[in-house]
Amino acid sequence: MSHNDDTRSHAAAGTAGSRTLKRSLSHGQMTMIVMGSALGTGLFLGSGTAIAMAGPAVILTYAIGSALASVIGAATGEMAVRYPVRGGFGTIATRYLGPFAGFLTRIAYWTATVLIAGVELVSVATYLNYWWPQLPLWAGIAAFGVALIVLNLTSVKSFGMLEFFLSSIKVISIIAFLLVGLCLIFFGLPGHAAVGTANLFNDGGFMPNGLQSVWLSLAVVMFSFGGIEMISISAAEAKDPSRSVRSSAKAMMVRLATFYVLAVLIVVAVIPWRSASGLGDAVDASPFVLVFEQLGIHGVAHFVNFVVLIAALSSANANLYAGARLLHSLAADGMAPRQLAQVNRAGVPARAVWLSTSGMVIAILLALYSPKEAFLSMIFVIMVCALTVWVLILFAYIVYKRVEPATNGFRLWGGQFTAAVGVLLLFAVWVALFMVRGSMVPAIVGVGYFVVLSLLYFARIRHTHMIDEQTFVEAQQATAEYDAMKYDADHALETAAKLGR
Repeated sequence: MSHNDDTRSHAAAGTAGSRTLKRSLSHGQMTMIVMGSALGTGLFLGSGTAIAMAGPAVILTYAIGSALASVIGAATGEMAVRYPVRGGFGTIATRYLGPFAGFLTRIAYWTATVLIAGVELVSVATYLNYWWPQLPLWAGIAAFGVALIVLNLTSVKSFGMLEFFLSSIKVISIIAFLLVGLCLIFFGLPGHAAVGTANLFNDGGFMPNGLQSVWLSLAVVMFSFGGIEMISISAAEAKDPSRSVRSSAKAMMVRLATFYVLAVLIVVAVIPWRSASGLGDAVDASPFVLVFEQLGIHGVAHFVNFVVLIAALSSANANLYAGARLLHSLAADGMAPRQLAQVNRAGVPARAVWLSTSGMVIAILLALYSPKEAFLSMIFVIMVCALTVWVLILFAYIVYKRVEPATNGFRLWGGQFTAAVGVLLLFAVWVALFMVRGSMVPAIVGVGYFVVLSLLYFARIRHTHMIDEQTFVEAQQATAEYDAMKYDADHALETAAKLGR
């Protein structure tokens, strides 16, 4: 492609009807999008269910989950460094595993993100009820849902700026929670003596429900790590995809492992684990709020409730973004109606955004009935989708390593062997999903959903589906152009420095 052709293709991204996404996300924005997607309701609300299942041993579950999530994130990141393509890991799965696997990967992820966005907004409305108990859940969901839709329809730069802001608040607040919690455990606070670590062993010991509970609770805990694959999705809109992917992946793995394990440790150390799990099967009590409520520090409890609300809102925002981009790539490759591939003048796939709000509609309907029972059911359906995506990502990585030359810079430690171990662990979570109380029906629904999708693919979609190799060309070209521009800038600075001497 000539330089003029390339210029025209990039300019087309800003015109209505174009199918090209704009590369306008900065390094910091991309990192915070990944963090914003992964840090949400799974930790701040869903952790109560995991604590009820495993007791203090949930610390081990989160450590295992963090390690497994790091494997998935590193594999995704390594492939995205080489191919920062539209559709992310779904497009990559199509190339290395075939069109059917690519279709399942993308549609499973789109379904998960749509449902997660809805679940996160249910959480936002639930946290609002902490201050205004009379406020209907559906009203909170609808109000914040409209705000997120407007934001996602404007421009990816606006989205990235807000997500950077929301995620920054969340990350800073979590760090503050960790510092305050560690002080409570080891030193105490004014008016509160150090609590120590006795709560980890007092009520039934460290593992009150047995070793099996550590494994079974993975079915809930892994939901917390949904969003780690956002690295690959957002790479298609990064200004400097190579550097951004490498830095984002490394930051994500370190921060998530630290945040998750330490945060849960603090919760079960500061208050008894039965209290930390709230009302057992209920989903309207955040363990992070309960910590300060039960210590009588109500002002901090209100602040923490604000933080977890921001966390849920940020995650809903990031998942709506991801869902729209996945649907855009499905349409561009002939797996969904072509109209969904078009972008507006701001470079946003507006029609894909609108269809991806279906999870919010489902959330509103659930809020009108029984959100407490529906919350975990939705999580288990989401887990079926997430596990499918993660397994296919690791399989794609194994094939990728066989046919592609070594990747410069960022790599998954252990390569194919580590990925294979990750696949085995994911299958173990699959088994656990069918053994946890209340998960059987949602898991069966999820499997049935994939059976229907498979039949639909072979009956209709495979005849119209195409593999868009142009997206790989564009990705490599964008990376090369940015590297060349950066080299020219560095060379100019070096020359100026020499002349200055």
